[in-house]
Amino acid sequence: MTETDSPLSPPERPDAELMLWMFETMVLIRRFEERAAEEYMKGNIGGFLHLAIGEEAAVVGSIAALRPTDPITSTYREHGQALARGSEPGAVMAELFGRSTGVCGGLGGSMHLMDAERHFYGGYGIVGGSIPLAVGLGFAVSYREEDGVAMAMFGDGAVNQGVLAESMNMAALWELPVVFFVLNNHYGMGTAIDRASAETDLFKRAEAFGMPAEQLDGMNVMAVYRGVLEAARRAREEGQPSMIEARAYRYRGHSMSDPDTTRAGEEKERWQARDPLVTFERVLLGEGTLTAESAEAIRRRVEERIEEAARFASQSPEVPVEQLARHVYANPWSDDPTGSAVAPR
Repeated sequence: MTETDSPLSPPERPDAELMLWMFETMVLIRRFEERAAEEYMKGNIGGFLHLAIGEEAAVVGSIAALRPTDPITSTYREHGQALARGSEPGAVMAELFGRSTGVCGGLGGSMHLMDAERHFYGGYGIVGGSIPLAVGLGFAVSYREEDGVAMAMFGDGAVNQGVLAESMNMAALWELPVVFFVLNNHYGMGTAIDRASAETDLFKRAEAFGMPAEQLDGMNVMAVYRGVLEAARRAREEGQPSMIEARAYRYRGHSMSDPDTTRAGEEKERWQARDPLVTFERVLLGEGTLTAESAEAIRRRVEERIEEAARFASQSPEVPVEQLARHVYANPWSDDPTGSAVAPR
């Protein structure tokens, strides 16, 4: 298994190689996002930048439990999902920079990553917008009689969108192989979940559709891995969809433009004391799977990859102006309003 590959067919009990892959991938995601924040402050990344620092266990544990060919959709907070699926850090960073070498040619930016080659079908700026697309991917898997599972990853803010109920109803009615994975970080932008949801145990939404559901510790990568592994097995073998709620916490504000002044400092400290990278490293050290020397080697290797990713992005060419409307309009773009795609001659 290479540094950028996802595990092929995860066993019931993870072996040492898989656990080391999970640890290194979590470190990679953390350092990538920290560097992305630095580049944003330097002005190298424009627009919106939503970081998921603190949520690495939920992202890596869920993706590790799937096969690389299982289709995934996500939210706009999706750098980690792309990296865990094997997208090159340089191509992801270049996308954030808006460069032509980005994973989407520099046209999507932070919120709209997609890597179809790795069956990662995108982040979406519309809250909940990716959920029905995952159901469509699950329908395609079922229609073609393939041995796959589609996973819809979304945040707690998307749970109150009506499209989730519609999608869950369809998946349950048609027995589609879909895992509805809600990463509950307890805040939709700056609004606490108890101010937005009458029922804060979000996994209970599945009861209305007769769908198995489970609430997991989203700060524990192994708990997430085992939960999603079982949900994926159920989907493959029984054609039954499931809902997983992983409770985690993002350490930064909603986006880089959010000063994050509404959350209590004591609350942040309490969650950061359970940092998923620190706790998992302790487990691996205690089991002998990891040594202090090998952990340091992993961090050095990750740091080199991040440095190379930032260098690659900064040295990559800008997107040519004439390419900016590519995939937006059916006809070539024209500055002449009488001859553009909007108002053809």
